[in-house]
Amino acid sequence: MKITCNREKMWHAFQTVSSVAPSRSPKPILQNVKLEVESGSAILMATDLEVGIRYSVDGIEVESPGSAVLPVSRFGSILRESRDEKFRMESDNQGTIIRGERNQFKLPAEDPGTFPAVAAFEETEFYEVPARLFRELIRRTVLATDNESSRYALGGIKLEWESNQLTAIGTDGRRLAKMEGPTQAVENPAGMGESTVVPTRAMQYMDRALAEDDSEIQLAVRENEILVKNPRVTLYSRLLEGRFPRWRDVFPEREQSVKLDLVVGPFQAAVRQAAIVTSDESRGVDFTFGEGTLVLAGQTAEVGQSRVELPISYDGAPITITLDPRFVTDFLKVLDPEKSFTIDLQDSEGAIVCTTDDGYGYVIMPLARDR
Repeated sequence: MKITCNREKMWHAFQTVSSVAPSRSPKPILQNVKLEVESGSAILMATDLEVGIRYSVDGIEVESPGSAVLPVSRFGSILRESRDEKFRMESDNQGTIIRGERNQFKLPAEDPGTFPAVAAFEETEFYEVPARLFRELIRRTVLATDNESSRYALGGIKLEWESNQLTAIGTDGRRLAKMEGPTQAVENPAGMGESTVVPTRAMQYMDRALAEDDSEIQLAVRENEILVKNPRVTLYSRLLEGRFPRWRDVFPEREQSVKLDLVVGPFQAAVRQAAIVTSDESRGVDFTFGEGTLVLAGQTAEVGQSRVELPISYDGAPITITLDPRFVTDFLKVLDPEKSFTIDLQDSEGAIVCTTDDGYGYVIMPLARDR
């Protein structure tokens, strides 16, 4: 293999791909990134055997095709520390040589044939999702997942598709986040069943790898894995095993409840202020809605007390509900401060439901008042 490449473009691509490679592994080959060069393309690949990525690199001039296995730390340091605009790379079974204008490095050889295969997107039947929507699906639901639970399905996001709507759901048993939006099916892709639960870590990789200017992505589900592709990147992930909760049962059906419209910024500021006096042992904040005011009150014996007031449009009898402020701020921080949302509550023992006008729903279970 002999190529000339743009250092900045290679560095950007290598950073994205190398984040998938494990820092420790019983298989040392996985701590590398594979570069595969053909006459018209150059692909960087990495995998930890659960998640894999393929990234098409721009700015490559190919003198002769081939492949090389590049150690993440050493090759990444060369790209980061070099100041050359371009450099040449040559690789054979003796090693890989990187030449800049005034520097040269030689890295030991690894057999590219021992690098595990990284799945390519070859499906002709798939779902087509606006990239901006897919990123919102990820960012607004990963916050509610739980990687520490023994219930493995809680460590991922469940995907469902019905009537040209893609829905993503994340929950840790104490709160639940749901986001949905329009998605088209091309031909007749495999359905998303009860087992289509994607690990949180894989979804976070997908979020980082999808460029802001992409208009759409392609998504396909296989028996036990999912593939996502845009014009430059293909990511695959194994699906999680385990039973996902019946999430629709979590959204309460209420004939009578209090619904309030609030603005994100002022509400977020009030929650953060009230939470100042909470601690690991006493996290609850009382939210009292009534008489035109929302009062947020926190109290911890060894820390102190807080009381924050916010004008609201509800003038009825007071309703007090105790919530973990972390769960509330998690919901608010993925929204624009100027955005409005609706909060639905009934009494001190029922869940509160927060919704936006763009398909986002968030349920928080109350804490016991005697905290």
